[in-house]
Amino acid sequence: MSPAFRRRPVSSTGTLSQAARAWPLVLALAAGASPSGLLAQTVSPPVLGESPAAPVLNSAMDAGLLYQLLVGEMALTQGDSATAFEWILDAARRSRDEGLFRRATDIALQARAGDQALGATRAWRLARPESLDALRMQMQILLALNKTEGLSAPLKTLLAQTSAAERAGLIAALPRFLQRANDPKLVAVLMEEALKPYRDDPRTRLPSRVALGRAWLEAKEPERALALASQGRDLEPDAPGPALLALELMGTLPKAETLVQDYLRRPDAEPALRQAYARVLSAAQRYPDAIAQLQTLTRQRPDVAGPYLSLGALELELKHLPQAEAALLRYVQLTQAAGSAQDQPGAAAGATQPMATAEPDDDDDDTPSRPGKGLINAWLMLAQVADQRGEIKAAEEWLAKVDDPDRALEVQSRRASLLAKQGKLSQARDLIRATPERNASDGRAKVMAEVGLLRDVKRWRDAYDLLASADKRFNDDSDLIYEQAMMAEKLERLEDMERLLRRVMVLKPESPHAMNALGYSLADRKLRLPEAKLLVEQALALSPGDPFITDSLGWVEFRLGNFAEAMRLLRQAHAARPDAEIATHLGEVLWSTGQKDEARKFLREAQERDAKNEVLRETLKRLRVDL
Repeated sequence: MSPAFRRRPVSSTGTLSQAARAWPLVLALAAGASPSGLLAQTVSPPVLGESPAAPVLNSAMDAGLLYQLLVGEMALTQGDSATAFEWILDAARRSRDEGLFRRATDIALQARAGDQALGATRAWRLARPESLDALRMQMQILLALNKTEGLSAPLKTLLAQTSAAERAGLIAALPRFLQRANDPKLVAVLMEEALKPYRDDPRTRLPSRVALGRAWLEAKEPERALALASQGRDLEPDAPGPALLALELMGTLPKAETLVQDYLRRPDAEPALRQAYARVLSAAQRYPDAIAQLQTLTRQRPDVAGPYLSLGALELELKHLPQAEAALLRYVQLTQAAGSAQDQPGAAAGATQPMATAEPDDDDDDTPSRPGKGLINAWLMLAQVADQRGEIKAAEEWLAKVDDPDRALEVQSRRASLLAKQGKLSQARDLIRATPERNASDGRAKVMAEVGLLRDVKRWRDAYDLLASADKRFNDDSDLIYEQAMMAEKLERLEDMERLLRRVMVLKPESPHAMNALGYSLADRKLRLPEAKLLVEQALALSPGDPFITDSLGWVEFRLGNFAEAMRLLRQAHAARPDAEIATHLGEVLWSTGQKDEARKFLREAQERDAKNEVLRETLKRLRVDL
């Protein structure tokens, strides 16, 4: 539909600010307000003693344009988006006003008329070829419509029209901007072509390679991405961008880690990148390597709180209790000191605060009177340290500091665990059951907490029955079913265990844990060893490098009589995660191959780490090893 009135020439000098000032009047007129009343409201008499008002800038809007806008907005209020779009777009073409082009585009988008919105951006670009907003809007709509092939020309134009000072930032942002495209490979090819003019410019050569690397990573071509990261490193060795790209590549291309490590050897390496590397190592359960990076961070910036929290968590996971306690206490000290500084009179909003409050692992809301999640996590972990030392009173004191409704169940579960260790199992179970449930997730968490109590005191049958009952309430919950399978194994109900684990595999085929558990259980009993190996290999394919699954595969190879391969895998698993059970398996393989001195070394290590470990105790008894 076209506006059905005689067109009159209109001034092309109207600006976006002028149009914006006219909008309240247009909208009010559409609602039925009096024009004279509105005009009276927009002009106020000067107040005595005030400076004279700035001169009034008259709008370039004429009667015809006002009429178009009025009719367009009235049509929109009546639900006629098509008519509104036509009137507003025609007004935009006549006035060349960017605000009106944007308004027409928004109307089409709200009406889910993607092709009309795209047409509006093309008209916008035709009227205002210098507009970067028009280019960006056109590209966004092309992406939303999955018309990736149409991106080439606007992308090249956007890069060419962006100022030299801002072009590097635009290039760096392109992979995120274009990530919604349905064909990542086509996006990578488009970017290759569009960035050719900028790959040799000293200001854009590095961001061009890093951006292209991310595009090829998204297109699942990691080798090309790594080659671009290496080029960037060679061009500017002190820049963190190539190392950050390599960090993203590590999950699919382990050799990319070398580039990360090369950068981090530099004395001026970015601490934030080192912390990100520690997170990646931690996610891969390479805890000793992650700890080494965090220790470097704490040496370089001893007054920054965040790394101490991560360090304490990892040391606790490895049962290094003195190191965990020291790191966590340091975190608490720095966090509370930073909070106290913020609470001091004169600590104005926006003033520079200690760097500890800006750490990613920290919580900006931490203060002594209002602890955030970082401080609460530290207190809970310190309670764990005390618990593992058998210091019940100290553990209770740390738990008493936590006054957060969102963590109430967690705190009560910890308290219940302390009661169970004092032989008060009935009271411990009652404490968990009495904790209020705010939602179904809390109810599930209560079941898991009670199962944990029963598991700790070896009440396998009670735990199995509780989980069987929970399955009726939380139907097809794969985690609960997995736990029930583990209790079935403890009860030597192997058929039930296998049935439950295979059920988990159906419910959660992308998870490796059920495959690994079944494969390891079969191998440990010397049953169906070829099938056990296949199951564990499938699990490892789903979670490459997982030290516990690698340990399982090493154990299968040992059961198959492949001692050399078993030893290689178990050493690899132990290097990544020096767990007591992994050390025990490695010790047994060494003992079986006659390397008894080295075997004792690993078995002693396992004993120091967890003397109560059942696998260790059974192994020492069976092998008759005297440590």
